[in-house]
Amino acid sequence: MSDTGRKDMTDKAQEKLTPESQKSTLDQAKEGVTDAADKVAGTVQPGDDKSISQKVFDSTSTEPGEKSYLETAQNTVKDAVEYVEKTATDIANKITDSTK
Repeated sequence: MSDTGRKDMTDKAQEKLTPESQKSTLDQAKEGVTDAADKVAGTVQPGDDKSISQKVFDSTSTEPGEKSYLETAQNTVKDAVEYVEKTATDIANKITDSTK
């Protein structure tokens, strides 16, 4: 059983056990979308609000060397901020250049 708004743990386990070669393209795409949504849900759900089983599953669901959900979310936000800053600087430079 998983927490509300989270991907069912038995579905996640079954997906991990099924070889990619036995999955249709549609199944692989669906899995990718639902995994991404679950990662986001796991990132924004405070640890204190998670059930014990969800905490255990989340802590074991990252691959060795893979970043945690929180690290992934932090990097995504950091990259977005950097992109916005760069875009704003580019726009400011174009405005400055056009007024010369």
